[in-house]
Amino acid sequence: MSTTTSRRSILLTAVGILVAALALPARPARADDTFELKIATMAPDKTPWADLLKEYKKSVEKASNGRIKVRVFMGGTMGDENETVRMTARGQLSGVGASTGAVASLVEELSAIEIPFLFKSANEADYVLDKYLLVPMEEKFRAKGLVLAFWSENGFRHFGTNFPIHHPGDLKNKKMRSQESFVHIEMWKALEASAAAIPTPEVTTALKTGAVTGFDQALLYMVAGAWHTSIKNLTLSAHIYQPAVIAFNKDWFDKLPPDLQKILIDEGRAIVRKGRASIRAMNPKLVKIIQKAGVTVGTLTDAERAEFEQATSGVRAKVKAKGASTKAVVELIEAGIADFRSKNKKK
Repeated sequence: MSTTTSRRSILLTAVGILVAALALPARPARADDTFELKIATMAPDKTPWADLLKEYKKSVEKASNGRIKVRVFMGGTMGDENETVRMTARGQLSGVGASTGAVASLVEELSAIEIPFLFKSANEADYVLDKYLLVPMEEKFRAKGLVLAFWSENGFRHFGTNFPIHHPGDLKNKKMRSQESFVHIEMWKALEASAAAIPTPEVTTALKTGAVTGFDQALLYMVAGAWHTSIKNLTLSAHIYQPAVIAFNKDWFDKLPPDLQKILIDEGRAIVRKGRASIRAMNPKLVKIIQKAGVTVGTLTDAERAEFEQATSGVRAKVKAKGASTKAVVELIEAGIADFRSKNKKK
């Protein structure tokens, strides 16, 4: 046999062994196998978000008898929200905690939840999220390589600016920071603001340098990120309700034994109401903190709110036009809202 033939034979044998090895089924997980869940989030430490994730870590590790080890990376140490969402979908992280606005950069149907002036109250939003959206959105997440574990809370977003706001025209041509989200950008366009999509970690610098003169954000992150120290006015507009999501990488999750999958989902969904309540209970305290920083706090009157609703009313149609799947989610939300209002109508 020639040297060339011998080498070819050896190479073919090696390739055959590799193919055979790849074709072998994965070893089933044993009862004593351990798994590591790495969750990344922009949420700063020493906040209700951090407390919630620490409670989740503790309950999961206890319920799994230590078979799941949870590591939480706080404060954007693994990257900004959009980045960590995509890292999770790619399998570079096994979990992420992020706003629905950020997750919508991948699961675009989530943008439907953040249509301006969609929800009138947090209770209304809870009803729709839990009873109308949870199960349908699970399929949407899986299609993008993610598993929807459970909802969390950012809260209603409000306008923080260096000028007073009473009417939509007050925002015309103003330099405003927008979340990197289709529905947010469309809202600012409708208000004729000069908005720039800026990642969360860069907002503080943009405010200090004057690159932007305002933003919209939930109260808790506004204070946690110290954004309120760079504004003069806070307008309690409650124009967008923004939940948050804890999601896992689909491939990582699907490889877990069924009992551990159940623990991860059940332990998370068991603390959803507690998480929402703890964050909402802080809102009055957060407003006082913002006022103590020298910020003038005001609330839109009913008439002013109606002006903003009218000015941004076209955003819903633009979200529906994103595609049949997103349109269906908008209509599902509308049905849930109608159901809630019917059941809670004053008699």
